[in-house]
Amino acid sequence: MVGINASRNRSGGAKVHLVGILKNSDPLAHGIREVHVWSYKNLLEELPDAPFLIKHNPPELERSLIQQVGWEYYALPKEARRNSCDILLNTDAGSVCGFRPSVVMSRDMLSFERKEMNRYSLSAMRLRLILLRFIQTRSMKRADGVIFLTNYAARIIQGTTGKLRCVSVIPHGVGSNFKQTTSAGAWLEEPGRITRCLYISNTEMFKHQWVVVRAIGELRRQGYNISLLLAGGGSGRAQRLLDEEVARTDPQGDFIESLGFVPHDELPRLLAKADLFIFASSCENMPNTLVEAMASGLPIACSNRGPMPEILEDGGIYFDPERSDSISSAIENIIQKRDMRIANAKRAKELAGQYSWARCASETWDFLSAIICQRESHPS
Repeated sequence: MVGINASRNRSGGAKVHLVGILKNSDPLAHGIREVHVWSYKNLLEELPDAPFLIKHNPPELERSLIQQVGWEYYALPKEARRNSCDILLNTDAGSVCGFRPSVVMSRDMLSFERKEMNRYSLSAMRLRLILLRFIQTRSMKRADGVIFLTNYAARIIQGTTGKLRCVSVIPHGVGSNFKQTTSAGAWLEEPGRITRCLYISNTEMFKHQWVVVRAIGELRRQGYNISLLLAGGGSGRAQRLLDEEVARTDPQGDFIESLGFVPHDELPRLLAKADLFIFASSCENMPNTLVEAMASGLPIACSNRGPMPEILEDGGIYFDPERSDSISSAIENIIQKRDMRIANAKRAKELAGQYSWARCASETWDFLSAIICQRESHPS
């Protein structure tokens, strides 16, 4: 009997993960009779209706963050015991629930990379990150098992927490709707043809959208007929830097377009229309949008930081995300070398094949079952 604490699944990646593992697996095949999920109404409505799945919607999860945390701390352990749960999977490492045995998932990276945190100087955001690091470190140390999304995240985070007792690396999957037909880099450089670049990500200091805009401007000045579509949106200092750079680089709005937030199910349509994908983040736990672009078969210019080389391997051209000349050089390389970009796009699509929700779900259920067996053999 497995319980899932999805009360914090507010980000797109967290929601897609829960839907993915519950829609693409049969827990019964792994010896799991029932799965109890506690979450808010909108997410529960996206989950499948299955004989093994029991959905719980405590009223506190529709209220303020303080009430949500209070419910998680005081009420969730009792709810899990009342429903005879043998283990609780917390889908966020910031859980304050004391139920045992438990497994937590590590999704956040920013709190554990000091260089990236320094981008926020002395601010409320930085204080929030420090608090998150403390809470998540405590949660992972107390848990019976921890799921990381990449080897990179496991290595960096354990540099802060120390070696954790039981760890598994289980990457997210990618939906079949991203495995579509795109140009796959086979386009030709013809007179008047625009090379359409796409960058999908919310605007943050570690996403470097303004540097990408600067790089596109440099390529335009060199004579390349190129455009950039930014999908994600944001606020704060990063958005101001982006807006200022767009105003300088493309004051007439001729080749830079910003869409703001785009629902996840509309992203395949954007990828299908693009010629080239750019991913310029310097801090990720697992870069989901990068994997989705890989599955779409696009040639990719990618940041050389974090877990990106672990995911993309030899399927793209890398750059320094803080240098516009490095970004423009990588994009120029892809535009100029047709055979290379086709080969890279093919390789990226091949690598994306290993990221399936069925595999993610199977490995998750197996890990939870192993923790239960270990706990029964060596009760603490």
